[in-house]
Amino acid sequence: MKGKYSVLASIVMAMLVASMDSTIVNTTMPVIAEELGGIELYAWTFASYMILSTVLAPVAGRLSDLFGRKKVFAAGIVLFLLGSMLCGSADTMLMLVLFRAVQGIGAGIMNPFPIIIAGDLFPVEKRGSIQAMFTAMWGLSAVIAPLLGSVFVEFSSWRWVFYVNLPICILSLLLLLPYQEQYEPKRAKIDYGGAIIFTAAIGLLLLPTVVESGRYLYLAGGILLLVLFYWHEKRQASPLIPFTLFRNKQVAWMNVNSLLTYGALFGASSYLPMFLQHQGYSLFLSGVAMLGMSFGWMACSVPAGKWIGRYGYRKLILAGNAILVVSGLWFMLLSASTGFWFVFLGSILFGLAFGMLSTVSVIGSQQLVGPTEKGISASLQMFSRNIGTAVGVTIMGSMLSGATDLLVGYRHMFIYGLIFSMLALLCAIFVSGRIAKSVITEV
Repeated sequence: MKGKYSVLASIVMAMLVASMDSTIVNTTMPVIAEELGGIELYAWTFASYMILSTVLAPVAGRLSDLFGRKKVFAAGIVLFLLGSMLCGSADTMLMLVLFRAVQGIGAGIMNPFPIIIAGDLFPVEKRGSIQAMFTAMWGLSAVIAPLLGSVFVEFSSWRWVFYVNLPICILSLLLLLPYQEQYEPKRAKIDYGGAIIFTAAIGLLLLPTVVESGRYLYLAGGILLLVLFYWHEKRQASPLIPFTLFRNKQVAWMNVNSLLTYGALFGASSYLPMFLQHQGYSLFLSGVAMLGMSFGWMACSVPAGKWIGRYGYRKLILAGNAILVVSGLWFMLLSASTGFWFVFLGSILFGLAFGMLSTVSVIGSQQLVGPTEKGISASLQMFSRNIGTAVGVTIMGSMLSGATDLLVGYRHMFIYGLIFSMLALLCAIFVSGRIAKSVITEV
C-alpha cells in the first residue's frame, strides 16, 4: 500500500496536536480568562470542545466508511487548523468558546482515524506496537504541553498556545498527500438528519458534566432525542449508526466494557497530578509521574496483537479488568505520606490495564466486523471510552470539590473507582462468558 509510513507520520502529527491542545489549554486558561474577561464562560471553553469532539467521533467513522479515510481525515485536520487560527485571534471569551467549538469539530473528526487507518494499514500482530506509538504521543504531550504553555505565556503571548498548532497541522496534511488507500468506500446518501439529532442528543447528555443547574432537564432531553434518533435511523436506507452492528455480541460487549472501565478509573489520571501538587511537587514532576501510565500502556499494547492470536480476546479482556481492580486497590492506600514514586508505580498499573483493554478492544472492534463497518465500529469503541471518561471525571471531580478534606475526597474517589472496576470485572467473567465463547476467544 502506497504511502503507508507517510500516512502513519501524518496521523501521529494529528494525534500530537490534538493531545497537546487539551493539556496546554488546561494550564493556560486562567491567564487567558484574566485578559479576555467573561469569567462566567470559563467552563464553556472546555465544554464546547469536549462535547463536539466526543459526539462527532462516530459520525466521522461512518463518513470514512462511506467516502474513504483520506478525505474525511484531511477535512478534520483543516477544521482543526482553522479553529486554532481563530482561537489565537479571539478578542472575547464568547469568541473563544465559539472558536473552540470549531476546534472540537476538527478534533472529533480526527480522533478516530489513528485507530481506523492503523486497522487498514497494518496486520493484527503489528497493531499493538502502532497503538503504543500513539500512546507515546499522549505521554509526550502530557509533559511537553504544560512547559510549552508556560514558555508562551512568559516570553510571548497565550495566543501561541493555539498558533503552534498551525505548522503541525500543515505538516500532517503534507504527509497525508502521498497516501493512496486501497479501501473502496461504500457510496451512500449521508444521513444529515440523523447526524444532527445524534449530536444534539449526546450534547444534552454531556451538558450535566459542565453545568450546575438544569441537569435533569438536559438528561431528559438527551434521552428523548436518543429515542427519536433510534426511530429515525431504523427508517434510513444508509443509517449513520447501523444498529445491526450491535447484533455482533462480541463487539457490543467490548463497547460496554470500555464504557465501564473508562468510567471507573481512567479519569483518576486527571486528578492525581493535583494530589502531587498539593504535596509540594512541581507542575513538571506531577506530569512526569503520570508517564508511568505511558510506560505501562506500551508494555502491554506492543505485544497485545500477538497475544490475541495466542490467548483470544476474552482472556485478555479479563486480564486487563483484573489489573484495573489491582490498581484501584493500590490507590486506596493513598495517604499524606505517599508521594511521587507511589503515584508513578500506581500509574504503571493503570497503564498496564488500559493498554491491554484499549488495544485488544480496538483490534476486536475491527477484526470482528465487515470491511464497510470497520470505521463506525472503531469510532463507537472510542465513543464508549470518551463517554465513560466524561462521566467518570465528572463524578470524581464532584467528590473532590465536595470533600472538606482533600485526602478524604481522594479516598472516596478511589472507592467509587474500585467499585465500578470490580463491577466491570464481574461482568467480564459472567456476561462475556455467555456471549458466544467459542467465537470471542478466536481471532
